[in-house]
Amino acid sequence: MDRSGIITFLTDFGLSDAYTAMMKGVVLSINRNADIIDITHNIRFGSVYQGAGILKDAYSYFPEGTVHVAVVDPGVGSSRRLIAAKAAGHFFVGPDNGILWPIIKDAPEAEMVELTEKRFFLPDITSTFHGRDIFAPVAAHISLGIEISRLGHPITDPEKLIMPLPYIKDGILKGEIIRVDNFGNLITNITLADLSSFLGDKTPVIQIGEYKISGISDTYSGNDKDKLMALINSSNHLEIAVNLGRASEYIGMVTDQIPGTCVEVY
Repeated sequence: MDRSGIITFLTDFGLSDAYTAMMKGVVLSINRNADIIDITHNIRFGSVYQGAGILKDAYSYFPEGTVHVAVVDPGVGSSRRLIAAKAAGHFFVGPDNGILWPIIKDAPEAEMVELTEKRFFLPDITSTFHGRDIFAPVAAHISLGIEISRLGHPITDPEKLIMPLPYIKDGILKGEIIRVDNFGNLITNITLADLSSFLGDKTPVIQIGEYKISGISDTYSGNDKDKLMALINSSNHLEIAVNLGRASEYIGMVTDQIPGTCVEVY
């Protein structure tokens, strides 16, 4: 597969420290011509599930042959494996903790290796920063054309990520909030396909806690200012939002409490 020359980064490092700059410096020391793109560094600390979802949403909009580095790694330094994968026309590098699972599970042709060839790592490996010492240099070498088969031995048992799925009980479609975006929008695990199959031609009522929303808006401006609404977002998931406001604040919960909150459709 040809390489695009692009390397993306997704982490939970935030932006106040030099960690992401260090990883980029490592990449550029190996491949000075690499184009580095930040997907996000604001994943909720340690949230493999959030990182996995955003990576899956984003990767396919990059050219084939792009290398994606995903470092949400609360188990750094432990016995968890470090892996690289080739799937869906892209390359992925990260910890084997489920962050790559949503992509791998939909790519039966995926090739995966455990990273064991230390000649592709930095010379000095710390136990606390594999993003800089291992994942970044490996990604740089892949971007230069190194095949992942040279990076370690093949594996066929990547760590799975337990992903909550919507279900129907007592005539109600039940899902949950899976993350909150920067605008305070509440993104659910209920997809457009789930809604279409469940509702048919009916106008839905969406309930979260004590709040009920009738119908689905087409746009964020398709409702009165400061009023709760539901719509289908750009990733085809049911989303709860507020026109010119923040749904997360509207329902009176702090961000860390919201993921897992039940959403019902009837």
